[in-house]
Formats: sequence, C-alpha cells, structure tokens
Amino acid sequence: METSAVHLILSAVEKKKFQMVWSPVHIKEIEATTNEIERAELLYLIGKTQSSSEVNNLLTRNRAEFFVTQGLGIADAAHLAYSESFKADLITCDDKFAKKSKTINPAIWVGNPVAFCEKEELL
Repeated sequence: METSAVHLILSAVEKKKFQMVWSPVHIKEIEATTNEIERAELLYLIGKTQSSSEVNNLLTRNRAEFFVTQGLGIADAAHLAYSESFKADLITCDDKFAKKSKTINPAIWVGNPVAFCEKEELL
C-alpha cells in the first residue's frame, strides 16, 4: 500500500499538484546508494522535481541542532529542519522517525505516504 501511495504522490507532483523539496542530506544519502541504477533514478527525480526555494541555512542548522537535542539522529533532524524551512509536509517511510518527530511538535505535518494520500484525498 505504501508503494502505491508513493506512486500516487509522484504522479501528483508530475501533474504540478505538489512540489517536492530536497535537503542537502538527501543528496548525501543518494550518493551513498550502492545500486547505480537506483542512484541514477533518484538523482534524475531530484533534478526533475526540485523546488527553487531558498532557505536560511543558519536558522535551519540551529533548528536541526535543536531536534538532535530532542533525540533525533543528525540526518533525521536535518530532514525535519529543512522541511520546516520550506514549510513543507515531510513524507517518510520511517515510522519510528515520524512518531518521534510528532513528539517534538514540529511546525509541519509529518507522516507516511499512505497518511499523506489520505490527508490530501489522493486515495
């Protein structure tokens, strides 16, 4: 069901219903992907869907550091801080991260692809 939800979201992005934003952490994670085809496909997706919005890197870094003090890992804290900077919903397949994020009360919605599709009535 989660895979179908991801496909629905990507389809909505292609139709310009939503914009996707990426943090520098995404690039690092993708570059670490050992599967060359998967890495190429993800880099293509980023190039095709990247929002042109700018963020204040100092404020975003400070917010990420705060999230680390609240128990998030460095990468998860950065994802959450960048999403807040963009005022963007954060869609994750990591249920543990989503649950922990909600306990620190971020300024944005955080959840899995199925919950996002339900929220946006894509299902």
